[in-house]
Amino acid sequence: MKGIILAGGLGSRLYPLTKITNKHLLPVYDRPMIYYPIQTLVRAGIRDVMIVTGGNWAGDFLRLLGNGKDVGLDHIHYGYQEGEGGIAAALSIAEHFAEGDKVAVVLGDNIIEDDISRSVQKFMKQPEGARILLKKVPDPERFGVAALNGKKISAIEEKPKRPKSHYAVTGFYMYDSKVFDIIRTLKPSGRGELEITDVNNAYLAKGHLGYDFLRGYWTDAGTFESLFRANSLVARKKQKTKKGV
Repeated sequence: MKGIILAGGLGSRLYPLTKITNKHLLPVYDRPMIYYPIQTLVRAGIRDVMIVTGGNWAGDFLRLLGNGKDVGLDHIHYGYQEGEGGIAAALSIAEHFAEGDKVAVVLGDNIIEDDISRSVQKFMKQPEGARILLKKVPDPERFGVAALNGKKISAIEEKPKRPKSHYAVTGFYMYDSKVFDIIRTLKPSGRGELEITDVNNAYLAKGHLGYDFLRGYWTDAGTFESLFRANSLVARKKQKTKKGV
């Protein structure tokens, strides 16, 4: 199974911090943001990874990460996205890298405390389809939101004004090789982007979408508020670890 980290975009919500660097290279406590999704994949046993980025600072990832050995990777690859087109459009760049394998996709600004190895193992046993991770949040309107009917997901809505639940679809997705065929069928949303929610709903419509609840803390770091939250969560955990709590 291969890993794909999506680290493109302009980071406009974090301007002027992103005036001279990519958002995913900003610090979260004691290391660059991009280290955290890499650690999430490495902990799950995924060490063949592609980073998809873009913009003027793409070369900085190579200077920071090199061949990936220092961050626990066996192989690291780089893909370049021209402009912005949404998460699904960025993912499509990694089709050649995937080579028909299942893939684990993580957004480059997602900070995940939990070891998601068990969910990855469950997905590897799925004969086909996709698997996502859900987390209960106080501000679901910022995310894709899963409506649950019993133990089944009945629908996923992208940034709804009136969310049907508080369960956000986190930025960690697992897909079989059909994901790239699905992306080719998508049409841009009202935001002009190819939405990853549409990909997930395509799997849901076929009855091929599994899910797990994420334990521990989780946040994105794409706004000033969530970047501050990410720093606070990581700092608090590391301080507790140092004290042996």
